[in-house]
Amino acid sequence: MDKYKKYCANVFVIESDNKYASGEVIEVETKYGKINEVIIFKMVLESNGKYYYSQIRADGFNIQERARLKSERYESWASSASEKSDQAYKASNKHSDFLSLGEPIKVGHHSENRHRKMIEDSNRNMGKCVSLSDKAAGHERKSEYWKSRENDINLSMPESIEYFEHKLEEAKYKHLFFKNNPDKREHSYSLTYAKNAVNDFQKKYDTAAKLWDI
Repeated sequence: MDKYKKYCANVFVIESDNKYASGEVIEVETKYGKINEVIIFKMVLESNGKYYYSQIRADGFNIQERARLKSERYESWASSASEKSDQAYKASNKHSDFLSLGEPIKVGHHSENRHRKMIEDSNRNMGKCVSLSDKAAGHERKSEYWKSRENDINLSMPESIEYFEHKLEEAKYKHLFFKNNPDKREHSYSLTYAKNAVNDFQKKYDTAAKLWDI
């Protein structure tokens, strides 16, 4: 069966013994044994009797959908942890009316064990409350991170041609501006960094064109 092959960062192409036309839908097995339906976009390379194709998932799944699902998953976990934290807080206050009186433990009295258990339960549940609250906050931070990436575009997407073309034009303009206006440079490496950005986006645009330009 055809398989995935890493082409560059974030991009997997299809390695096959077969010739396919653009638009054909084929099945590809992942290294975990899962079968995905993918749409052939174009052939990007032929080497040693193998054909390599750029592809998109037939179900539309991409990095943006992955980010959305991860954000929703962490948000759900945050909500669950927060709810459990509230429950633990309420449990820690179950005997607050009595404990707030500050009554000393009456050693040897029939109430001693019950009094100690109240304190232990309260402390244990308050510890759970704090721990779960911290966990909820951690999940919420991760949810916000993945939510911020729901509009990311990288080389695995056909839209990357227009995106990196735009970023390349921006980088060229900035480089030219610093080149013609030395007094506007933010520091001594501004021109160097601007040129590096041009080179980086040029490379990404060229790769995007190889993968997605028809």
